[in-house]
Amino acid sequence: MPEIPLGVLDLVPISSGSTAADALRNSVDLARRAEDLGYARYWFAEHHLNPGVAGTSPAVVLALTASATSTIRIGSGAVQLGHRTALSTVEEFGLLDALHPGRLDLGLGRSGGRPPGGKPVPPATVTPVVDGRAPNGLLIPPRFSFDGLLSSPRFALHHELLLLPGATSQDYAEQIEDILALFAGTYRTEEGAQAHIVPGEGADVEVWILGSSGGRSAEVAGGRGLRFAANYHVSPATVLEAVDGYRSFFQPSEFLDKPYVSVSADVVVAEDDGTARELATGYGLWVRSIRTAEGAIPFPTPEEARTHEWSDEDRALVQDRLDTQFVGSPSQVADRLEQLQEATGADELLITTITHDHRDRVRSYELLAEEWRRRGHSPRPS
Repeated sequence: MPEIPLGVLDLVPISSGSTAADALRNSVDLARRAEDLGYARYWFAEHHLNPGVAGTSPAVVLALTASATSTIRIGSGAVQLGHRTALSTVEEFGLLDALHPGRLDLGLGRSGGRPPGGKPVPPATVTPVVDGRAPNGLLIPPRFSFDGLLSSPRFALHHELLLLPGATSQDYAEQIEDILALFAGTYRTEEGAQAHIVPGEGADVEVWILGSSGGRSAEVAGGRGLRFAANYHVSPATVLEAVDGYRSFFQPSEFLDKPYVSVSADVVVAEDDGTARELATGYGLWVRSIRTAEGAIPFPTPEEARTHEWSDEDRALVQDRLDTQFVGSPSQVADRLEQLQEATGADELLITTITHDHRDRVRSYELLAEEWRRRGHSPRPS
């Protein structure tokens, strides 16, 4: 197996009994530790209206993190373009690149104020799945329907508050083209008007597209020759479809001459399997809060999580995420990460870890980095 770098995806989780300020300080501290441990990237997600998540603005958190680190690449996973313009996105990341040149990853996603619907997802899976398993045994669970989330009052409020009255989201592919043109200094209107963004134009920013299926995002990323990040941790059922779709659409570009894929995974590592399982106890309840559309709750302690009385409906709601979370000793988790990499052909893996205690989260990343390096990988690419 080739050396596979590891990155970090941070949602800036708020633990029960703590505050958003605590979560932000913890994330900056974890970024410093990840840099010392040799992780390749440190990305922040964007989420809104979640009581248990403080990562509402990747650019703002990146500004804090960039000043606290010096070598690790930092970025968004992802900026939600559904409620933004190309100009505002390029200006924000241009500002960051001006002070921290050559370190920024701009991960772009389709969500954020964008209404349900749109282009249907084509059947793009090439990799066979038999009895819920990829050929190498990686679990591919049944597809989860997000229809309930997208039709919920919370999503409607999300849409209402993120977009200006009467505003509509720009076509995604056009928006990506505008962002790339503004960075390159080649933006022109049909009438010939030019736009030059300072800072922003000429910025050394690496653009990624994030996607959960083989549909629109994979098509845009592949067709434009951009890097692609697929989400095993959000939608494990469609990860093979996503990477296969991206590769089928890929066209060489000034950015890449061949496809480049990162795949994310939910991970909790401890010295032994039992301790890791205890640290991960709150995960199911936390996922349930997201999928019932109430919004992510503050991450519970194991004791708090055990007080929840689970119904069959509750368990069915989160089972795919529980079954595909990698929890255990360093050796056990590294085995499953190598299996994920083999099944998807990922060039990098992106690790997201949430525990109630910040020290346990830091320790999880430490143990994983040590085991990954012991196996001949380097968390950071050479």
